Amino acid sequence: MITSAHEQLRHDHDYLVKFLALGNSGVGKTSLLYQFTEGCFNSQFTSTVGIDFKEKRLVHRCSVTGREQGVHLQLWDTAGQEKFRSLTTAFYRNTMGFILVFDLTNEQSFLDIRSWMEQLRTHAYCESPDIILVGNKVDLTEQHVVSEARARDAAFKLGVPYMEASAATGFNVTACVLALVDAVLLRMNRVVDDTRLTLGKTVSPDDEVTSVCVC
Repeated sequence: MITSAHEQLRHDHDYLVKFLALGNSGVGKTSLLYQFTEGCFNSQFTSTVGIDFKEKRLVHRCSVTGREQGVHLQLWDTAGQEKFRSLTTAFYRNTMGFILVFDLTNEQSFLDIRSWMEQLRTHAYCESPDIILVGNKVDLTEQHVVSEARARDAAFKLGVPYMEASAATGFNVTACVLALVDAVLLRMNRVVDDTRLTLGKTVSPDDEVTSVCVC
């Protein structure tokens, strides 16, 4: 019997999770995602035009419950240029987690975080989506124009966690993505558990998450 692609995917993971990387052009979004999925750095990348896509399957252990779950992670890479903003926002509503990236060596990319957050919260699936703020190029210490203290203060005011990473060396890249995976799965599992209590019966996680908002 021939099964659909979706049915085949459900056999090897518990959740299909979609992340969107946002931030100004040139901050290193493509390089971060490539480092996470491929484990290496490509210095020849050019600016993303429109939307790009990467994926990775992993088994994640929840930091709170200790539960291990298979995750098919879809990583959508967006163009940072203004002319592509309207195209990018169309992808917000079905996204479960957002990686907001700025360049520690570029002041403007840091200042523009607030406008990205406003756009994100306007178009996201709910009022408080899971977001992580990432300061990229931490390896270029002598070129930094944004201090860690300043970035953490901005993240605190925005109500999001902050981490620094280097797409070039791989430092903290996996940790950043997995921190967001953990936050999203905690939210999704909470929805699943609440749905079980409401329905009074056992249903599959995939069925619940596709039918219930994970806000």
